[in-house]
Amino acid sequence: MSPSNDRFDLVVLGAGSGGLAAAKRAAAHGARVAIVEGDRVGGTCVIRGCVPKKLLVYGAAWRELLADAPSYGWIPQADPPLRCDPAVLLEQVRGEVDRLNGLHIGFLAKAGVELVPGWGRFLDPHRIAVQQGDQPPRLLEAERLLIAVGGRPSRPAIPGSELAWVSDDIFRLNTLPEAMVVVGGGFIACEFAGILHGLGVAVQQLVRGPRILRGFDSEAALTVQEAMAARGIALRCGERPTAIEGDPGALRLHTDSGAVLEAGGVLLATGRRPFLEGLNLEAAGVVVEGGRIPVDGDQTTNVPHIHAVGDVTDRINLTPVAIDEGRAYADSTFGQRPRRVDHDLVPCAVFSQPELATVGLSEEAAIERFGRDGITVHRARFRPMQLALPKRGPAVLLKLVVAAADGRVLGCHMVGDHAAEIIQMAAIAVGMGATKADFDRTMALHPSVAEEFVTMAG
Repeated sequence: MSPSNDRFDLVVLGAGSGGLAAAKRAAAHGARVAIVEGDRVGGTCVIRGCVPKKLLVYGAAWRELLADAPSYGWIPQADPPLRCDPAVLLEQVRGEVDRLNGLHIGFLAKAGVELVPGWGRFLDPHRIAVQQGDQPPRLLEAERLLIAVGGRPSRPAIPGSELAWVSDDIFRLNTLPEAMVVVGGGFIACEFAGILHGLGVAVQQLVRGPRILRGFDSEAALTVQEAMAARGIALRCGERPTAIEGDPGALRLHTDSGAVLEAGGVLLATGRRPFLEGLNLEAAGVVVEGGRIPVDGDQTTNVPHIHAVGDVTDRINLTPVAIDEGRAYADSTFGQRPRRVDHDLVPCAVFSQPELATVGLSEEAAIERFGRDGITVHRARFRPMQLALPKRGPAVLLKLVVAAADGRVLGCHMVGDHAAEIIQMAAIAVGMGATKADFDRTMALHPSVAEEFVTMAG
Protein backbone atom coordinates (compact mmCIF):
# COMPACT_ATOMS: atom_id res chain seq x y z
CA MET A 1 0.00 0.00 0.00
CA SER A 2 1.28 3.47 -0.87
CA PRO A 3 2.01 5.99 1.89
CA SER A 4 -1.13 7.79 3.05
CA ASN A 5 -0.05 11.15 1.63
CA ASP A 6 0.09 9.58 -1.86
CA ARG A 7 -3.48 8.29 -1.79
CA PHE A 8 -6.12 10.45 -3.45
CA ASP A 9 -9.77 10.43 -4.36
CA LEU A 10 -8.80 11.46 -7.89
CA VAL A 11 -5.57 11.49 -9.88
CA VAL A 12 -5.66 13.45 -13.13
CA LEU A 13 -3.09 12.77 -15.83
CA GLY A 14 -2.48 15.97 -17.77
CA ALA A 15 -2.71 19.63 -16.73
CA GLY A 16 -4.31 20.95 -19.87
CA SER A 17 -7.72 22.58 -20.21
CA GLY A 18 -9.81 19.49 -19.45
CA GLY A 19 -7.59 18.17 -16.68
CA LEU A 20 -7.34 21.53 -14.92
CA ALA A 21 -11.10 22.06 -15.08
CA ALA A 22 -11.84 18.61 -13.69
CA ALA A 23 -9.22 18.79 -10.94
CA LYS A 24 -10.30 22.18 -9.62
CA ARG A 25 -14.01 21.35 -9.78
CA ALA A 26 -13.51 17.98 -8.03
CA ALA A 27 -11.47 19.69 -5.29
CA ALA A 28 -14.25 22.27 -4.87
CA HIS A 29 -16.61 19.36 -4.23
CA GLY A 30 -14.33 18.15 -1.41
CA ALA A 31 -12.24 15.53 -3.19
CA ARG A 32 -8.53 15.06 -2.50
CA VAL A 33 -6.99 15.58 -5.93
CA ALA A 34 -3.55 15.32 -7.53
CA ILE A 35 -2.75 16.35 -11.10
CA VAL A 36 0.29 14.97 -12.94
CA GLU A 37 2.09 16.98 -15.62
CA GLY A 38 5.51 16.49 -17.20
CA ASP A 39 5.41 19.74 -19.16
CA ARG A 40 4.30 23.24 -18.25
CA VAL A 41 0.83 23.73 -16.79
CA GLY A 42 -1.85 24.91 -19.20
CA GLY A 43 -1.74 22.29 -21.92
CA THR A 44 -1.96 22.76 -25.66
CA CYS A 45 -4.26 25.77 -25.51
CA VAL A 46 -2.19 27.93 -23.19
CA ILE A 47 1.34 26.73 -24.00
CA ARG A 48 1.39 25.93 -27.72
CA GLY A 49 -2.07 26.46 -29.14
CA CYS A 50 -5.00 28.85 -28.87
CA VAL A 51 -3.42 31.59 -26.76
CA PRO A 52 0.01 32.07 -28.36
CA LYS A 53 -1.48 31.46 -31.82
CA LYS A 54 -4.11 34.17 -31.33
CA LEU A 55 -1.42 36.59 -30.16
CA LEU A 56 0.51 35.87 -33.36
CA VAL A 57 -2.70 36.47 -35.35
CA TYR A 58 -3.01 39.89 -33.73
CA GLY A 59 0.62 40.61 -34.52
CA ALA A 60 0.24 39.60 -38.16
CA ALA A 61 -2.90 41.76 -38.57
CA TRP A 62 -0.88 44.94 -38.12
CA ARG A 63 0.49 44.58 -41.64
CA GLU A 64 -2.87 45.49 -43.18
CA LEU A 65 -3.82 47.95 -40.45
CA LEU A 66 -0.68 49.96 -41.12
CA ALA A 67 -1.21 49.70 -44.87
CA ASP A 68 -4.74 51.09 -44.48
CA ALA A 69 -3.72 53.91 -42.11
CA PRO A 70 -3.05 56.58 -44.81
CA SER A 71 -6.58 56.20 -46.17
CA TYR A 72 -7.79 57.39 -42.77
CA GLY A 73 -5.39 60.31 -42.65
CA TRP A 74 -2.63 58.72 -40.58
CA ILE A 75 0.59 59.45 -42.45
CA PRO A 76 3.64 57.34 -41.45
CA GLN A 77 6.40 59.58 -40.09
CA ALA A 78 9.00 56.93 -39.32
CA ASP A 79 12.20 57.01 -41.37
CA PRO A 80 12.78 54.31 -42.36
CA PRO A 81 9.11 53.22 -42.39
CA LEU A 82 7.87 50.80 -39.77
CA ARG A 83 8.96 47.23 -40.31
CA CYS A 84 8.09 43.93 -38.69
CA ASP A 85 10.58 42.21 -36.38
CA PRO A 86 9.12 38.73 -35.74
CA ALA A 87 11.78 38.05 -33.09
CA VAL A 88 10.26 40.71 -30.83
CA LEU A 89 6.74 39.34 -31.29
CA LEU A 90 7.79 35.73 -30.67
CA GLU A 91 9.67 36.70 -27.50
CA GLN A 92 6.70 38.72 -26.24
CA VAL A 93 4.37 35.79 -26.87
CA ARG A 94 6.64 33.41 -24.98
CA GLY A 95 6.70 35.84 -22.07
CA GLU A 96 2.90 35.88 -21.94
CA VAL A 97 2.81 32.07 -22.02
CA ASP A 98 5.24 31.98 -19.09
CA ARG A 99 2.99 34.37 -17.18
CA LEU A 100 -0.09 32.22 -17.81
CA ASN A 101 1.78 29.06 -16.81
CA GLY A 102 2.56 30.66 -13.46
CA LEU A 103 -1.05 31.76 -13.01
CA HIS A 104 -2.38 28.25 -13.61
CA ILE A 105 0.07 26.80 -11.08
CA GLY A 106 -1.24 29.35 -8.58
CA PHE A 107 -4.87 28.51 -9.40
CA LEU A 108 -4.19 24.83 -8.62
CA ALA A 109 -2.63 25.69 -5.27
CA LYS A 110 -5.53 27.98 -4.41
CA ALA A 111 -8.00 25.21 -5.29
CA GLY A 112 -6.18 22.73 -3.05
CA VAL A 113 -5.02 20.50 -5.90
CA GLU A 114 -1.56 18.96 -5.55
CA LEU A 115 0.59 19.38 -8.67
CA VAL A 116 2.88 16.38 -9.16
CA PRO A 117 5.60 17.20 -11.73
CA GLY A 118 6.65 14.39 -14.04
CA TRP A 119 5.32 11.90 -16.56
CA GLY A 120 2.77 9.40 -15.27
CA ARG A 121 2.20 5.80 -16.33
CA PHE A 122 -0.19 3.16 -15.07
CA LEU A 123 1.11 0.34 -12.91
CA ASP A 124 -2.35 -1.18 -12.49
CA PRO A 125 -5.95 0.09 -12.56
CA HIS A 126 -5.48 2.20 -9.40
CA ARG A 127 -1.78 3.15 -9.27
CA ILE A 128 0.30 5.66 -11.20
CA ALA A 129 4.10 5.91 -11.24
CA VAL A 130 5.32 9.48 -11.87
CA GLN A 131 8.84 9.88 -13.25
CA GLN A 132 10.62 13.22 -13.05
CA GLY A 133 14.15 13.19 -14.46
CA ASP A 134 16.48 10.74 -12.75
CA GLN A 135 14.60 10.80 -9.45
CA PRO A 136 12.97 7.61 -8.15
CA PRO A 137 9.37 7.42 -9.37
CA ARG A 138 6.64 8.61 -7.05
CA LEU A 139 3.71 6.23 -6.65
CA LEU A 140 0.18 7.65 -6.53
CA GLU A 141 -2.92 5.63 -5.69
CA ALA A 142 -6.49 6.75 -6.35
CA GLU A 143 -10.05 5.55 -6.24
CA ARG A 144 -10.66 7.23 -9.59
CA LEU A 145 -8.40 8.33 -12.42
CA LEU A 146 -8.93 10.79 -15.25
CA ILE A 147 -6.87 10.74 -18.45
CA ALA A 148 -6.57 14.23 -19.93
CA VAL A 149 -3.17 14.24 -21.61
CA GLY A 150 -4.31 15.88 -24.87
CA GLY A 151 -2.77 15.42 -28.30
CA ARG A 152 0.40 16.02 -30.27
CA PRO A 153 1.03 17.08 -33.87
CA SER A 154 1.41 14.22 -36.34
CA ARG A 155 3.90 14.02 -39.19
CA PRO A 156 3.19 12.37 -42.55
CA ALA A 157 5.20 9.21 -43.20
CA ILE A 158 7.47 10.66 -45.89
CA PRO A 159 11.27 10.70 -46.16
CA GLY A 160 12.77 13.72 -44.44
CA SER A 161 9.70 14.65 -42.37
CA GLU A 162 12.00 15.12 -39.38
CA LEU A 163 13.57 18.12 -41.17
CA ALA A 164 10.28 20.02 -41.02
CA TRP A 165 8.63 21.90 -38.19
CA VAL A 166 5.28 21.13 -36.58
CA SER A 167 3.08 23.81 -35.06
CA ASP A 168 4.66 23.42 -31.60
CA ASP A 169 8.04 24.38 -33.05
CA ILE A 170 6.91 27.71 -34.48
CA PHE A 171 6.44 29.20 -31.01
CA ARG A 172 10.05 28.38 -30.13
CA LEU A 173 11.62 30.14 -33.12
CA ASN A 174 13.64 33.32 -32.72
CA THR A 175 13.52 34.32 -36.37
CA LEU A 176 11.42 33.42 -39.40
CA PRO A 177 12.76 32.42 -42.83
CA GLU A 178 12.03 34.49 -45.92
CA ALA A 179 9.97 31.69 -47.47
CA MET A 180 8.05 28.73 -46.07
CA VAL A 181 5.88 25.88 -47.28
CA VAL A 182 2.86 25.05 -45.12
CA VAL A 183 1.56 21.50 -45.64
CA GLY A 184 -2.11 20.99 -44.81
CA GLY A 185 -5.52 22.44 -45.48
CA GLY A 186 -7.09 22.36 -42.02
CA PHE A 187 -7.57 25.20 -39.57
CA ILE A 188 -4.06 25.01 -38.10
CA ALA A 189 -2.46 25.17 -41.55
CA CYS A 190 -4.66 28.06 -42.68
CA GLU A 191 -4.09 30.02 -39.47
CA PHE A 192 -0.31 29.69 -39.66
CA ALA A 193 -0.27 30.47 -43.38
CA GLY A 194 -2.01 33.76 -42.57
CA ILE A 195 0.24 34.49 -39.60
CA LEU A 196 3.45 33.84 -41.52
CA HIS A 197 2.30 35.87 -44.53
CA GLY A 198 1.32 38.75 -42.27
CA LEU A 199 4.77 38.69 -40.68
CA GLY A 200 6.43 39.04 -44.08
CA VAL A 201 7.13 35.42 -45.01
CA ALA A 202 6.46 34.25 -48.58
CA VAL A 203 4.08 31.32 -48.11
CA GLN A 204 3.14 28.40 -50.32
CA GLN A 205 0.41 26.15 -48.90
CA LEU A 206 0.12 22.55 -50.04
CA VAL A 207 -3.43 21.16 -49.77
CA ARG A 208 -4.12 17.54 -50.69
CA GLY A 209 -7.83 18.13 -51.40
CA PRO A 210 -9.59 20.42 -53.86
CA ARG A 211 -10.03 23.17 -51.25
CA ILE A 212 -9.07 24.19 -47.74
CA LEU A 213 -11.07 23.62 -44.53
CA ARG A 214 -12.73 20.32 -45.35
CA GLY A 215 -15.74 19.78 -43.08
CA PHE A 216 -16.69 23.46 -42.94
CA ASP A 217 -19.45 25.00 -45.03
CA SER A 218 -17.97 24.92 -48.53
CA GLU A 219 -19.11 28.42 -49.50
CA ALA A 220 -17.54 29.86 -46.36
CA ALA A 221 -14.35 27.87 -46.85
CA LEU A 222 -14.02 28.99 -50.47
CA THR A 223 -14.54 32.60 -49.39
CA VAL A 224 -11.55 32.25 -47.05
CA GLN A 225 -9.53 30.50 -49.76
CA GLU A 226 -10.16 33.24 -52.31
CA ALA A 227 -9.17 35.92 -49.82
CA MET A 228 -5.97 34.09 -48.83
CA ALA A 229 -4.99 33.80 -52.49
CA ALA A 230 -5.78 37.48 -53.08
CA ARG A 231 -3.49 38.40 -50.20
CA GLY A 232 -0.59 36.61 -51.87
CA ILE A 233 -0.56 33.14 -50.30
CA ALA A 234 0.21 30.62 -53.05
CA LEU A 235 -2.31 27.81 -52.58
CA ARG A 236 -1.47 24.52 -54.30
CA CYS A 237 -4.59 22.35 -54.06
CA GLY A 238 -4.62 18.70 -55.07
CA GLU A 239 -0.94 18.12 -54.20
CA ARG A 240 0.70 15.96 -51.55
CA PRO A 241 4.25 16.04 -50.19
CA THR A 242 6.38 13.02 -51.05
CA ALA A 243 9.75 13.89 -49.52
CA ILE A 244 11.75 16.65 -47.84
CA GLU A 245 15.49 17.06 -48.24
CA GLY A 246 18.21 19.59 -47.66
CA ASP A 247 19.65 21.34 -44.64
CA PRO A 248 18.03 23.61 -42.01
CA GLY A 249 17.26 26.91 -43.68
CA ALA A 250 17.50 25.48 -47.20
CA LEU A 251 14.92 22.74 -47.71
CA ARG A 252 13.39 21.21 -50.81
CA LEU A 253 9.92 19.71 -50.66
CA HIS A 254 8.94 17.28 -53.40
CA THR A 255 5.28 16.81 -54.33
CA ASP A 256 3.36 14.09 -56.13
CA SER A 257 2.96 16.43 -59.11
CA GLY A 258 6.73 16.39 -59.64
CA ALA A 259 7.21 19.92 -58.31
CA VAL A 260 10.15 20.83 -56.08
CA LEU A 261 9.43 23.70 -53.69
CA GLU A 262 12.42 25.46 -52.13
CA ALA A 263 12.00 27.23 -48.80
CA GLY A 264 13.77 28.21 -45.62
CA GLY A 265 11.37 26.04 -43.63
CA VAL A 266 8.51 23.59 -43.97
CA LEU A 267 5.60 23.49 -41.53
CA LEU A 268 3.73 20.19 -41.35
CA ALA A 269 0.22 21.04 -40.18
CA THR A 270 -1.34 17.70 -41.07
CA GLY A 271 -3.38 16.98 -37.97
CA ARG A 272 -2.99 15.96 -34.34
CA ARG A 273 -3.34 12.63 -32.58
CA PRO A 274 -3.99 11.63 -28.95
CA PHE A 275 -0.77 11.54 -26.93
CA LEU A 276 -0.93 8.01 -25.49
CA GLU A 277 2.76 7.08 -25.60
CA GLY A 278 4.17 6.01 -22.27
CA LEU A 279 0.86 5.82 -20.41
CA ASN A 280 1.04 2.01 -20.22
CA LEU A 281 -2.74 1.82 -20.58
CA GLU A 282 -2.64 -1.96 -20.97
CA ALA A 283 -1.59 -2.27 -17.32
CA ALA A 284 -4.88 -0.61 -16.36
CA GLY A 285 -6.91 -2.56 -18.90
CA VAL A 286 -7.99 0.58 -20.76
CA VAL A 287 -9.03 -0.13 -24.35
CA VAL A 288 -7.64 1.97 -27.19
CA GLU A 289 -9.40 2.08 -30.57
CA GLY A 290 -7.93 3.76 -33.62
CA GLY A 291 -5.32 5.56 -31.56
CA ARG A 292 -7.86 7.14 -29.21
CA ILE A 293 -9.57 6.30 -25.91
CA PRO A 294 -13.28 5.63 -26.50
CA VAL A 295 -15.65 6.84 -23.78
CA ASP A 296 -19.40 6.92 -23.19
CA GLY A 297 -21.54 9.97 -22.48
CA ASP A 298 -20.23 10.09 -18.90
CA GLN A 299 -16.60 10.16 -20.11
CA THR A 300 -16.15 6.58 -18.84
CA THR A 301 -13.68 4.19 -20.47
CA ASN A 302 -14.21 0.43 -20.48
CA VAL A 303 -12.81 0.48 -16.92
CA PRO A 304 -15.62 1.93 -14.72
CA HIS A 305 -13.41 4.05 -12.43
CA ILE A 306 -11.15 5.40 -15.22
CA HIS A 307 -12.40 8.29 -17.33
CA ALA A 308 -11.03 10.44 -20.16
CA VAL A 309 -11.76 13.95 -21.42
CA GLY A 310 -10.52 16.22 -24.18
CA ASP A 311 -8.35 15.41 -27.17
CA VAL A 312 -7.42 11.87 -26.04
CA THR A 313 -11.00 10.88 -26.91
CA ASP A 314 -10.60 12.48 -30.37
CA ARG A 315 -14.21 13.60 -30.75
CA ILE A 316 -14.48 17.40 -30.82
CA ASN A 317 -10.96 18.63 -30.09
CA LEU A 318 -11.69 22.13 -28.83
CA THR A 319 -10.68 23.77 -25.57
CA PRO A 320 -14.19 24.73 -24.36
CA VAL A 321 -15.38 21.16 -25.03
CA ALA A 322 -12.55 19.69 -22.94
CA ILE A 323 -13.27 22.15 -20.12
CA ASP A 324 -16.98 21.32 -20.08
CA GLU A 325 -16.25 17.58 -20.20
CA GLY A 326 -13.90 17.94 -17.23
CA ARG A 327 -16.40 19.93 -15.18
CA ALA A 328 -19.28 17.62 -16.09
CA TYR A 329 -17.21 14.63 -14.98
CA ALA A 330 -16.33 16.26 -11.66
CA ASP A 331 -19.91 17.46 -11.02
CA SER A 332 -21.31 14.02 -11.79
CA THR A 333 -18.73 12.03 -9.84
CA PHE A 334 -17.99 14.21 -6.82
CA GLY A 335 -20.74 16.84 -6.75
CA GLN A 336 -23.87 14.71 -6.94
CA ARG A 337 -24.96 16.81 -9.91
CA PRO A 338 -25.05 14.36 -12.82
CA ARG A 339 -24.90 15.91 -16.26
CA ARG A 340 -23.58 15.13 -19.72
CA VAL A 341 -21.96 17.40 -22.29
CA ASP A 342 -24.01 18.19 -25.38
CA HIS A 343 -21.69 17.71 -28.36
CA ASP A 344 -24.36 18.41 -30.96
CA LEU A 345 -24.15 22.20 -31.15
CA VAL A 346 -20.58 23.42 -30.72
CA PRO A 347 -19.52 26.75 -32.28
CA CYS A 348 -16.04 26.89 -33.73
CA ALA A 349 -13.77 29.40 -35.40
CA VAL A 350 -10.79 29.46 -37.72
CA PHE A 351 -8.54 32.42 -36.97
CA SER A 352 -7.44 32.66 -40.56
CA GLN A 353 -7.24 35.95 -42.41
CA PRO A 354 -10.12 36.51 -42.97
CA GLU A 355 -11.63 34.83 -39.92
CA LEU A 356 -14.29 32.13 -40.24
CA ALA A 357 -16.76 31.16 -37.52
CA THR A 358 -19.72 28.82 -37.53
CA VAL A 359 -22.37 27.15 -35.42
CA GLY A 360 -24.80 24.45 -36.46
CA LEU A 361 -25.13 22.70 -39.79
CA SER A 362 -23.29 23.61 -42.96
CA GLU A 363 -25.38 23.91 -46.10
CA GLU A 364 -24.06 20.52 -47.25
CA ALA A 365 -24.86 18.80 -43.93
CA ALA A 366 -28.33 20.35 -43.86
CA ILE A 367 -29.07 19.09 -47.38
CA GLU A 368 -27.88 15.63 -46.40
CA ARG A 369 -30.21 15.61 -43.39
CA PHE A 370 -33.27 17.44 -44.74
CA GLY A 371 -32.90 17.28 -48.53
CA ARG A 372 -32.37 20.15 -50.96
CA ASP A 373 -36.03 21.17 -50.80
CA GLY A 374 -36.03 20.92 -47.02
CA ILE A 375 -33.85 23.99 -46.45
CA THR A 376 -33.53 27.58 -47.55
CA VAL A 377 -30.32 29.57 -47.52
CA HIS A 378 -30.03 33.31 -46.85
CA ARG A 379 -26.75 35.11 -47.40
CA ALA A 380 -25.22 38.57 -47.54
CA ARG A 381 -21.94 39.53 -49.20
CA PHE A 382 -20.56 43.04 -49.04
CA ARG A 383 -17.45 45.10 -48.39
CA PRO A 384 -17.44 46.11 -44.73
CA MET A 385 -17.43 49.80 -43.88
CA GLN A 386 -13.99 49.48 -42.32
CA LEU A 387 -12.59 48.87 -45.82
CA ALA A 388 -14.65 51.51 -47.60
CA LEU A 389 -11.90 54.14 -47.52
CA PRO A 390 -8.98 51.77 -48.24
CA LYS A 391 -11.19 50.48 -51.08
CA ARG A 392 -10.03 46.90 -50.82
CA GLY A 393 -11.47 43.46 -50.07
CA PRO A 394 -12.16 40.88 -49.04
CA ALA A 395 -15.91 40.78 -48.92
CA VAL A 396 -17.68 39.67 -45.77
CA LEU A 397 -19.96 36.63 -45.98
CA LEU A 398 -22.87 36.07 -43.58
CA LYS A 399 -25.04 33.02 -44.10
CA LEU A 400 -28.10 31.42 -42.49
CA VAL A 401 -29.20 27.86 -43.25
CA VAL A 402 -32.89 27.52 -42.38
CA ALA A 403 -35.29 24.57 -42.16
CA ALA A 404 -38.05 25.07 -44.76
CA ALA A 405 -40.68 23.31 -42.66
CA ASP A 406 -40.63 25.49 -39.55
CA GLY A 407 -38.12 28.27 -40.24
CA ARG A 408 -35.71 27.08 -37.55
CA VAL A 409 -32.14 28.31 -38.06
CA LEU A 410 -30.02 25.20 -38.57
CA GLY A 411 -26.68 26.88 -39.19
CA CYS A 412 -25.10 30.30 -38.89
CA HIS A 413 -21.82 31.06 -40.67
CA MET A 414 -19.63 34.12 -41.10
CA VAL A 415 -16.38 35.04 -42.81
CA GLY A 416 -14.89 38.40 -41.84
CA ASP A 417 -13.35 40.38 -39.01
CA HIS A 418 -14.66 39.52 -35.54
CA ALA A 419 -16.59 36.53 -36.91
CA ALA A 420 -15.92 34.51 -33.75
CA GLU A 421 -17.22 37.29 -31.49
CA ILE A 422 -20.42 37.56 -33.51
CA ILE A 423 -21.07 33.83 -33.91
CA GLN A 424 -20.59 33.29 -30.16
CA MET A 425 -23.71 35.37 -29.56
CA ALA A 426 -25.56 33.83 -32.49
CA ALA A 427 -24.89 30.41 -30.96
CA ILE A 428 -27.17 31.30 -28.05
CA ALA A 429 -30.06 31.96 -30.42
CA VAL A 430 -29.42 28.86 -32.51
CA GLY A 431 -29.13 26.74 -29.37
CA MET A 432 -32.51 28.01 -28.19
CA GLY A 433 -34.13 27.01 -31.48
CA ALA A 434 -34.54 30.50 -32.94
CA THR A 435 -36.30 30.80 -36.28
CA LYS A 436 -35.61 33.07 -39.22
CA ALA A 437 -38.65 35.07 -38.08
CA ASP A 438 -37.01 35.54 -34.68
CA PHE A 439 -33.91 36.92 -36.39
CA ASP A 440 -36.08 39.19 -38.57
CA ARG A 441 -37.93 40.56 -35.52
CA THR A 442 -34.65 41.55 -33.86
CA MET A 443 -33.88 45.24 -34.25
CA ALA A 444 -30.65 45.94 -36.13
CA LEU A 445 -27.71 47.66 -34.50
CA HIS A 446 -26.59 50.10 -37.19
CA PRO A 447 -24.04 50.51 -38.65
CA SER A 448 -22.50 47.12 -37.94
CA VAL A 449 -21.59 43.98 -39.82
CA ALA A 450 -23.65 41.76 -37.53
CA GLU A 451 -26.87 43.62 -38.34
CA GLU A 452 -26.96 41.78 -41.65
CA PHE A 453 -27.96 38.62 -39.78
CA VAL A 454 -31.26 40.29 -38.83
CA THR A 455 -31.90 42.24 -42.05
CA MET A 456 -31.46 39.50 -44.68
CA ALA A 457 -34.34 39.46 -47.15
CA GLY A 458 -36.93 36.77 -46.61
